[in-house]
Amino acid sequence: MSEWTWEYEGYDPAEETLRESLCSLGNGYFATRGAAPECAAGGPHYPGTYAAGVYNRLTSEVAGQTVSNEDMVNLPNWLPLRYRLAPPEGGSGVDWYTPDDAALRSYRQLLDLRAGIYERHLVYEDASGRRLRLRQFRVVHMDDPHLAALRTEFTAENFDGTLEVESAIDAGVTNDGVARYRELNGHHLAEITSGYPEDCTVWVRARTANSGITVAVAARTYSSDGPSCEPRPSTGTPNRPATRINLALKQGETATVDKIVALHTSRDSAISDPLDAALDGVRNVPGWDEFLRDHRLAWQRLWHRALLEVPDEAGHILRFHLFHLLQTVSPHTADLDAGVPARGLNGEAYRGHVFWDELFVLPYLNLHFPEVSKGLLRYRHRRLDRARRLAREAGFDGAMYPWQSGSDGREETQELHLNPSSGRWLPDNSRLQHHIGSAVAYNVWSYARATGDTRFMEHEGAEMLLQISRFWASKSEWDSGLGRYRIRRVVGPDEYHDAYPEATEPGLDDNAYTNVTAAWVLQRTLESLAALPEERRAELAEHTGLDDTELAHWDDISRRLHVPFHQGVISQFDGYGELRELDWVGMSTKYGDIRRLDRVLEAEGDSVNRYQASKQADTLMLGYLFPPRELRALFTRLGHRLDDETWRRTVEYYVARTSHGSTLSGLVHAWVLARVRPTQAWGFFQEALRGDVADLQGGTTGEGIHLGAMAGTLDLVQRCLTGLRIRSDGALSLDPVPQPELSGYDFAVHYRHLWGVRFRMRSGGLDISLPGTNRPSLDIRLVDRTVTLRPGDSFHLTLPEGD
Repeated sequence: MSEWTWEYEGYDPAEETLRESLCSLGNGYFATRGAAPECAAGGPHYPGTYAAGVYNRLTSEVAGQTVSNEDMVNLPNWLPLRYRLAPPEGGSGVDWYTPDDAALRSYRQLLDLRAGIYERHLVYEDASGRRLRLRQFRVVHMDDPHLAALRTEFTAENFDGTLEVESAIDAGVTNDGVARYRELNGHHLAEITSGYPEDCTVWVRARTANSGITVAVAARTYSSDGPSCEPRPSTGTPNRPATRINLALKQGETATVDKIVALHTSRDSAISDPLDAALDGVRNVPGWDEFLRDHRLAWQRLWHRALLEVPDEAGHILRFHLFHLLQTVSPHTADLDAGVPARGLNGEAYRGHVFWDELFVLPYLNLHFPEVSKGLLRYRHRRLDRARRLAREAGFDGAMYPWQSGSDGREETQELHLNPSSGRWLPDNSRLQHHIGSAVAYNVWSYARATGDTRFMEHEGAEMLLQISRFWASKSEWDSGLGRYRIRRVVGPDEYHDAYPEATEPGLDDNAYTNVTAAWVLQRTLESLAALPEERRAELAEHTGLDDTELAHWDDISRRLHVPFHQGVISQFDGYGELRELDWVGMSTKYGDIRRLDRVLEAEGDSVNRYQASKQADTLMLGYLFPPRELRALFTRLGHRLDDETWRRTVEYYVARTSHGSTLSGLVHAWVLARVRPTQAWGFFQEALRGDVADLQGGTTGEGIHLGAMAGTLDLVQRCLTGLRIRSDGALSLDPVPQPELSGYDFAVHYRHLWGVRFRMRSGGLDISLPGTNRPSLDIRLVDRTVTLRPGDSFHLTLPEGD
């Protein structure tokens, strides 16, 4: 396995679902799982194709209730390509080959990260000793986001014979890729039609059942030998149009079959009809060499902008994470009305919904693909009015962004969720994670700071900040006994705790992360509004009814929100310290893996709400978002003293009480510990790196990658270990905390008008250099001084011994 490839040797049905997810190919517009084209859905195989922003809503009867769920739709499967040898003289009929056959002699999968190509090598030997070798290439085109292709090379090693090849499109697909959702309605495609406009070409057209999105897929299949194609519906229905080709194989020779595919939907720009566009796409694709050249060049441009060179295994996995990030949110995404699906475009977990994962994705994109960040933030801005409606319906002012969203910005969090450990359907209260609004605000502010995009900040950004702040002010209640404001009935990032023990209503009071980030949002909004041009500020005030009295109220709340403490540490929420301590050793001994402690306890008839046990970082998320100096300033503004020792105790307290039931948990702990307990940080960083590639959450990666955790590992190298921060004056601040196990690496960023600002971390030092252009100079703020770099300059920062 080289640094630019990801490989699997041998066929293992137990690993197939995971490999399908990790070998997915995409281009930001759509993605297809790395499923075997020979196999339909079932057993270890689950072919899935998903387009960004394509959702549909269905109702289901579950546990005596009618529930409505919106899902990212599994689109018609363009992969099907199967083959079989004609029986030898005097032999009987033969079955289509699949990797599950006893005839399979070898199997190898290879993902070329540099070129975005998925390659498979198979060898079959039938009962009569005939050996058939296959080499297959798969591409989801990164230059033209509507195209994909399969090239299959068939080699007869020791025989002459006829090979029958069938190429199809399967529109008889459902959303069936997540076992715990299978009691729910998954039939999203309706009005399916198909056709054979000419030899070698088939098409299907379908409409999503309720959202009314038209999807069209066309496929043209042809052989290098040039035999004619025979249109043949494989099942006698329009759901699976197919063509077949008979290849005359000669011993030692290779025949090639190419399948070119185009996918369009009615959400696309600059088309009149999705089917016409798809047919036009497959008819006008150039030859294979040109097709592949354009795809490779597009990937080359991406890798140049996202330069990352990290040695050894960590670097290999980081490059793999970056590969998947660019397949989910590429420059093609910038023009789409789509958000960041938490599980990428690789599977159906979380129904393809958008959560808060852009909080972990955008900080990386801001410094490499700012146009993509801007497009993703516009997804949020387009749904601002819907967020305001959600707030009104809940009795609040401003904008209350939903915890889960999809097509139109309504709250998509399911009302019930299944505990697979007990088989019971339980209420889902995670919609009370109103801290999602602070995540949106943080991303707005971070994007503007990184890019200097004042026009965005003066318009869309200011509008979102204002309405999110208005919500937090409305949600805050004055407590005269405490002399502070309180935010009640919320759920924090932990997610395990959604109510007090024995409570009849869900929600917790004064979640520290929620309150501190709300105070931060109010403060930053006040600063941002004050910085607006006078005419724009007056226009915004007139449009929204904002006045000085409201602004003064926001300022007061931002200084007097309650932050609970207990035992000298920050309390995750008011009353956390009064909960029982959990017998961690006993639970681990009894159950082994207790990452999903909530499910284990519920199956026992108990509840994690009774214990000091968190699923993932909650209070410690404050250390992920804010560097130490800024976090201290936030607490000082709130009237609390947060010295290094208090923060250290807080970190150690929650590290000992977290089960890490989320891939984000290891990432955040690594980030925070890098400055508090550096010797512990590396172990958590390795867990974050291996979360998906080793499927540490026990089967979840096969349902879709964890995009936030993948992007966060990239940002940990980029910003955490270098201490890279962007200051209000446009300077870059550096305060490195290198990990000895990761002492040497290079990366480059696109900072405002400066392309290719390069950082080289080495044992004992950090080098920064600017390209030799006529762009402006750059100020670097260090702990003890400021250095000004001009175009072509370099600077070496010596790090203390032992760091």
